[in-house]
Amino acid sequence: MNVFVIGADRLGNIPERLAARGYAIVGHVSGRAAAHQRVATALPRETHLMILFTDFLGHNVMKSFRALARERGVPVLACRRSASALEEQLTRLAPA
Repeated sequence: MNVFVIGADRLGNIPERLAARGYAIVGHVSGRAAAHQRVATALPRETHLMILFTDFLGHNVMKSFRALARERGVPVLACRRSASALEEQLTRLAPA
């Protein structure tokens, strides 16, 4: 399953955690650029899930990316940028 990640300058060990569960990152946007606060970038066509790291994003950025995901019918997973918080949300999304 392909994921698009929004938030955080660096992902640390999160790509490895996602890969262990069968997810591949098709794009990553930090959300810090002023342009992201006005208009969300386009999602890659092959995106199946959007992950928002909420502790690194402003409300306007989250709102615009959520709207973009809603238009495309892509589910959104929101959590803090920590491997344990991500694991918890992924387990809720699709129990192992």
